Amino acid sequence: MKLKKTITLATSLILSASMIVGCSNKTNEKTEGGTTSNKVYKVGMVTDTGGVNDESFNQSTWKGLQKLKKDYGDKVDVKYLESKQDAEYVPNIETFIDEDMDLIIGVGYKLKDAIAEASKNYPDNNFAIVDEVVDAKNVDSLIFEDNVSSYLTGLIAGKMTKTGKVGFIGGIESEVLKKFEYGFKAGVIDSNPDAKISTQYANSFSDAALGKSIANQMHKNGVDVIFTAAGACGTGAIEAAKESNKMAIGVDQDQNSLAPKNVITSAMKNIDVAVYNLSKKLIEGKYEGGQTIVNTLSTGGVGIAPTTKNNVPEDVLKYVDDTEEKIKSGDIKVPANQEEFEKAYPNNK
Repeated sequence: MKLKKTITLATSLILSASMIVGCSNKTNEKTEGGTTSNKVYKVGMVTDTGGVNDESFNQSTWKGLQKLKKDYGDKVDVKYLESKQDAEYVPNIETFIDEDMDLIIGVGYKLKDAIAEASKNYPDNNFAIVDEVVDAKNVDSLIFEDNVSSYLTGLIAGKMTKTGKVGFIGGIESEVLKKFEYGFKAGVIDSNPDAKISTQYANSFSDAALGKSIANQMHKNGVDVIFTAAGACGTGAIEAAKESNKMAIGVDQDQNSLAPKNVITSAMKNIDVAVYNLSKKLIEGKYEGGQTIVNTLSTGGVGIAPTTKNNVPEDVLKYVDDTEEKIKSGDIKVPANQEEFEKAYPNNK
């Protein structure tokens, strides 16, 4: 691979020299950001095992790149590679290296090690990681206050449950998923201290049938509202809610369309906006590597779905709106892990 890149570099230098002689005016055109106007920027995303159509964070990332293509046309090429298993992360990144991508985005915390390794092996390439932090000069880290958006849906779940029993289904247990879990639990407790919360991890982001099975079991145990943060696995839980006429809470993007009468809200993580803005900087010559970009409630990086108003009463919406302002002002601090949760809610360990 190094030999290939060396040959490519040498060829590019020869071609560049000949082009300067024959058509220097074209190649020297500059944009406002200092980049050549005829350059085509190539941005690629590597999905985790949930796949690009997971109705969740992979799909949201691809949505951002599709908008980039729509807005910039021939100036940009966008592409994705799906990872069917963890072992494909590194080969997929290597494929994009071979294709001379200007920016390679790893979607999800599971790609952290692969992106970190690639950033060391290819210091002249630009990378980004969603939902994790990689400390490297050529990696931008996009992280989100998932605990806050989850907290808001927890407030709604606590107010909307009729049985007093709610559930949380996570994908693969991790620090990132714990932000969803403990944020949601805190919201439920604050809005309904008497509610009982069931928690289970599916150990999958792709098994929709498993998500449906877990949700069905929770329903049998009296749970009538389930928040699932598990990628494509969550679509199964939503299907279970639809069939059992229970309430579901979506994640990452507005999942109401999957079951309009059952998905009462979704914990929004605007990955599409974050990815679009980062890629836009690259195209406009304003890109800076090594940044950790935190997407918050105040910046619009997280929140609840616009369709929430379709199924949630006005008094509950007002309660959530008022609470949002307290979070933004710092009056309410939402726990992001077990330690913070147990400190804030010592009677709910």
